[in-house]
Amino acid sequence: MSGDQSPPGGEPVPENAGEAAFWETPDIYGAYPRLTEDQTARLAEHGQRRSMAPDDVLIREGERCETFYVVLSGSVAVLEDYGTPEEHVLRVHGPGRFIGELGLLHGQVAFYTAVAREPGEVLVLSLDQLRHLVSQDPTIGDLVLRACLCRRALLVGQGAGFRIIGSRYSPDTRRLREFAVRNRLPHRWIDLETDEEAEELLRRFGVGPAETPLVIWRDTTLLRNPSNADLARLIGLPSLPAGNRHGDVVIVGSGPAGLAAAVYAASEGLSTTVAEAMATGGQAGTSSRIENLLGFPSGISGAELTERAVLQAEKFGAGISLPLEATGLHRKDEDHYVVAFADGSEIAARAVVLAMGARYRRLRVPGIERLEGTSVHYSATVYEAQQCRADPVAVVGGGNSAGQAVLFLAGYAPKVHLLVRGASLEANMSRYLIDQVERHPRVEVMLHTEVTEVIGQEVLEELDVVDNRTGVHRRLAARSLFVFTGAEPHTEWLAGTVAVDSRGFVLTGPEAQEACASPEVWHGRGRPCMTLEASLPGVFAVGDVRSGSVKRVASAAGEGAMAIHFVHRHLGHSAVPGTTGTPTAAGRSDASPRLRHKESAWLA
Repeated sequence: MSGDQSPPGGEPVPENAGEAAFWETPDIYGAYPRLTEDQTARLAEHGQRRSMAPDDVLIREGERCETFYVVLSGSVAVLEDYGTPEEHVLRVHGPGRFIGELGLLHGQVAFYTAVAREPGEVLVLSLDQLRHLVSQDPTIGDLVLRACLCRRALLVGQGAGFRIIGSRYSPDTRRLREFAVRNRLPHRWIDLETDEEAEELLRRFGVGPAETPLVIWRDTTLLRNPSNADLARLIGLPSLPAGNRHGDVVIVGSGPAGLAAAVYAASEGLSTTVAEAMATGGQAGTSSRIENLLGFPSGISGAELTERAVLQAEKFGAGISLPLEATGLHRKDEDHYVVAFADGSEIAARAVVLAMGARYRRLRVPGIERLEGTSVHYSATVYEAQQCRADPVAVVGGGNSAGQAVLFLAGYAPKVHLLVRGASLEANMSRYLIDQVERHPRVEVMLHTEVTEVIGQEVLEELDVVDNRTGVHRRLAARSLFVFTGAEPHTEWLAGTVAVDSRGFVLTGPEAQEACASPEVWHGRGRPCMTLEASLPGVFAVGDVRSGSVKRVASAAGEGAMAIHFVHRHLGHSAVPGTTGTPTAAGRSDASPRLRHKESAWLA
């Protein structure tokens, strides 16, 4: 094995850890915790011991993660590019440490190879054994989840994983990069225009610039301009299972509202499918820190909140599929709707929950389009922040998302300019954020300020901004621009199907019933349109996509949970008398879903 194989130690080590501890990678942000003797013993009750010899491969890069390993003795090295001239050591783990990161929890392929460095013994658990155990032991479950999230973030920061080769001016390059970033997939972008490595890789694979963007992994897999779905399959992201496409509820969108609906629907026994077009978590999943969410006094990152919610939904049996873009909704029969998707697949369900959220409105100023995805961003995650360590950046927006982004970026960039069109921050930003923004020494708040031009050919160099009171222009030095300027709903595919307001948000409750093209449908059901119900009976809208909703994570999650209460009421009206159950393949209903028990499979 090449590279630095002896990272320095840096944490207390139990006596039985042996000399391997001297070569361990130190624990970073809780990413490499050491299990206690009690925790290891509890795991040992369910797993099997296995000896390992030097150079034994435990996990191989590119293969699906299916086994959880705990090092009992000896040490294990985590490598990238194993067996190639570029092989290098990422981590070394000794006794008490476990092997794995976020892909382990979701059944994704591995972004590394784990190899025995010294002879010893490991404890081996299947994923089913691990899931069963941690569902009964929240202490181990929280420890594993937090470590896996931290390890994924570290892989992302190191540029591990697959490579995207493409031009910064290519829409398809931007599409692939956005998909990888939003799904927190370890990768590295190689700029076709400026990176010398790009030309060497193109020669090696015998492809020309016109065939880019390319996705290259392990120098063995080459995808020419793949679709998002192609990339998802390569990595092992969950897809829509083949077979019976009938269920109780289909939820379109997987932000906080959609995931909350999935947790409550599945936990109450409803057959539940979640379809997501881009990435789980929605806009909340890109937030660096959410501090006003009940139950998290020190705040929680959008990524961690999302992963916890996904695992919780999967625990109860909800199926989450992506990327699956909804393209149509129509009634199949009196009791079923069909949601159609861009790949030609369909799902029939007795109720539909619309939770597509909303996307940040793009800034329309001269010069901005060519820099979107490289210097202009509509989210602020660790991917973008790492590009901002040496240069000033600007954030456009006056709401909570802009405030959270400013504080996050101020931890990386030497200067952050917050450009606000209005006269104050009080109109749209929470007080706790205003106080932090105004006190931060690296943040400058510029009120009454709008961007009129983005200047720069390959990277952002300057912004032309104007004081909207005086009309005076000035140039502002910035190397990255982050935009959080209002939201537009994902409702184009519903045109003519459900009633929407003047901005495209879905109407619900009395407003939806009043706007319904066939109001008599409610009289036939003997009930009015319910609070979160759209203009079609059994179709509900929750979270940011709903007209009049409060654009907050907590309220979105609350609406998602409450929608399932209304789903049950709808099923009670539409089911065969005496049943409110799951349709069989023949379209009949079985026993009440509220009486069925789902075996817990993951975190309690």
